[in-house]
Amino acid sequence: MIKVAIVGGTGYTGVELLRLLAAHPEVELTAITSRALAGTPVAELFPNLRGHCDLAFCEPDIEQLGRCDLVFFATPHGVAQAQVPDLLRRGVRVIDLSADFRIKDIPTWEQWYGQRHAAPEMAAEAVYGLPEVNRAAIAGAQLIACPGCYPTSIQLGWIPLLESGLVDPGRLVASAASGATGAGRQGKTELLFAENSDNFRAYAAGGHRHLPEIEQELQWVQPAGSDPARVTFVPHLLPMVRGMHATLFANLRKEAEIEELQRLFESRYTGEPFVDVLPAGSHPQTRTVRGTNMCRLAVLQPGGRDTVVVLSVIDNLAKGASAQAVQNMNIMFGLNETLALESPALLP
Repeated sequence: MIKVAIVGGTGYTGVELLRLLAAHPEVELTAITSRALAGTPVAELFPNLRGHCDLAFCEPDIEQLGRCDLVFFATPHGVAQAQVPDLLRRGVRVIDLSADFRIKDIPTWEQWYGQRHAAPEMAAEAVYGLPEVNRAAIAGAQLIACPGCYPTSIQLGWIPLLESGLVDPGRLVASAASGATGAGRQGKTELLFAENSDNFRAYAAGGHRHLPEIEQELQWVQPAGSDPARVTFVPHLLPMVRGMHATLFANLRKEAEIEELQRLFESRYTGEPFVDVLPAGSHPQTRTVRGTNMCRLAVLQPGGRDTVVVLSVIDNLAKGASAQAVQNMNIMFGLNETLALESPALLP
């Protein structure tokens, strides 16, 4: 059994991790931390886990965490940096769901996240946890930087086109929308039901902190000598709890028929357990991935012209966060990659 702890178990990604790990046959949950709720039974805060998790929240204790095989950090940005180095020195493996170790260029991270990075050397060592690209490196990693939700949905949609060199990397456009849980479990006026119901809006159109993560990782899948990826990214807030839909636009560098593009996507993701390329002409829906680790994709070529449109849907809490973290754990410990992640979507 893998001895696992979760640091920061009271947010949406934390409870999603708990839901998945409570049913994982190879995991022993040993601790779930929360300074504010120490001593409170987990099932009291999250009644859906009654009968599945009998732990109480506890203070984070480095000695207790240091006895684990793996520690997940489901904490706000900037928290993991202070504790991860000590755990790594003790031989503990870490999967961080925050953005602390995703961006390699530390001044860029500090610019977008508005604070000084406390462990820049750890960012250099961290493996970016997108299995469809970094599976081999994930298997041997001690520290995983779990990708963000927008970057996951966007990268999986563009990877086949950029790897093949078919599209202009300098003219990529992503219009993506997330459910309200993407903002975390916090009390903000703009996240209230009365503010979001029957409403649809863009935000951070002038610059979103997931942009440098997207551009950084896209450059690694491009052919050598390619111009760097340049992305125009506009996020939106959907009036629903969970789910993410990305509409991606790219311009072809040479003529290609839709049949060729369809084959390209099907070939790239053959054997990938959590990427589903839909039949030609399809339009994926967020409800078909709710509660799952699946990304569903469709590629289209409107009017047969030189613009390729990719539609990508994921659950922002699952493939966009906690389920992808469990997928990384399975790879790291040599388990079946799909273990505890095979349930179909919740529908309706």
